[in-house]
Amino acid sequence: MEKMSEQQAREAIQRGEIGSDITEAAEKVAVILTQSWCLQWHEMRSYAAGFQDAAVFYIEYDKTELFEDFRTFKEETFGNDQIPYVRYYRGGKLVAQSNAVAQETFRANLER
Repeated sequence: MEKMSEQQAREAIQRGEIGSDITEAAEKVAVILTQSWCLQWHEMRSYAAGFQDAAVFYIEYDKTELFEDFRTFKEETFGNDQIPYVRYYRGGKLVAQSNAVAQETFRANLER
């Protein structure tokens, strides 16, 4: 599991989408947008970190200088005001979205 940099987050805000350096990092990619205090994120993190057959990126945007801008971007551009918010990509294309899910559902979303 790899942390999304503030620069990557800034570029996503400017582009209106997560950058291809992330979405095309592997055939299957999950991007988790969350805040550090979220208990559901803590649960998801425990299993998301162990995925070997997909690249998993995350940002705890409450710990960045971009907090307000990134939260607004996520809520207005992606239309999701819940955390964690997960975007699943396959071959660089968005194939699924979710909020907190069980490990089995997370894996199934990566297989789409």
